[in-house]
Amino acid sequence: MGADTERRVAMVTGASRGIGKAIAKRLACDGRRVILVARNEDTLLSVQGEIESAGGSAGVLAVDVGHTDAWREGIEGVIANEGRLDVLVNNAGVTRDNLMLRMSDEEFDDVIRINLKSAFVSMRAASRAMMRQKFGRMVNIGSTSGVVGNPGQANYAASKAGLTGMTRSIARELGGKGITANVIAPGYIQTDMTSSLPDEVKQKVLGAMALRRLGEPEDIAAAVSYVSSDEAGFLSGQVICVDGGLTMS
Repeated sequence: MGADTERRVAMVTGASRGIGKAIAKRLACDGRRVILVARNEDTLLSVQGEIESAGGSAGVLAVDVGHTDAWREGIEGVIANEGRLDVLVNNAGVTRDNLMLRMSDEEFDDVIRINLKSAFVSMRAASRAMMRQKFGRMVNIGSTSGVVGNPGQANYAASKAGLTGMTRSIARELGGKGITANVIAPGYIQTDMTSSLPDEVKQKVLGAMALRRLGEPEDIAAAVSYVSSDEAGFLSGQVICVDGGLTMS
């Protein structure tokens, strides 16, 4: 548990697979009690089993973060049951890729609602408990698409760029209460989302990366582990690109 003086409670959205699952498992290894959030309860229970088999502690909250009232009530319920909430990781997200001229209002609105608004709802709900504790770590999972843009992802890039502006604003609002807020922006990571990319696209991406490899979910989990730790109390309002050197130019 490092410098932690008591067991911290962490909540991770999109925790049923990929990056979210890796983050949840890492935080559990760090000594946190982790509340796993996603829509599919059966999948969450499987992840919970993996964590508990390894000696960690986890709970499950099956909810659609895109449904504002249910999501807010879910967070409030977790805080009431656990007595605290120390770490919030907003990882859940969707893509509805399309060229701008073909993109429907629904495709745009869905991505903004799930990727951006749900993070606002959770940060607002979590902030009350964190202010009482005078401690909190808010970590939003952005994307390099929100830093440099990406063709066919006007909606996704907008949601992730918006996440950056919102995070920095909240970091300024809550910093005096001992609460930090940061963005981890993954590049191309080995997940279901990237597995469907054509080989020629993958090769082009690899050629633009200093490390010449795709990242692993554990690479993102390691970054989240640090920024959510007690030791990272002087780091706030930052965007950390974990992308193998893709955006350093």
